[in-house]
Amino acid sequence: MLALAVLTAIATAQPPSGQHHIPLTLPEIRRLLAVLVLTRHRSVTDVLRWSYWRRRHQATARHCHYQRRSTP
Repeated sequence: MLALAVLTAIATAQPPSGQHHIPLTLPEIRRLLAVLVLTRHRSVTDVLRWSYWRRRHQATARHCHYQRRSTP
């Protein structure tokens, strides 16, 4: 329960993001912490770069989905 509260606090404390990527979600924060704490084979820069790419890709998919649903 404490871990979920910490993840929620981290997610709500981030500044608003732009249109180019979605904000950090609870599952994304949990995944980042697990990768950074439990594994040592990747660098922090690579993990954060991959997370940014993934969130940017999700924002693009969301935009395309909303655009397709709004056209009759």
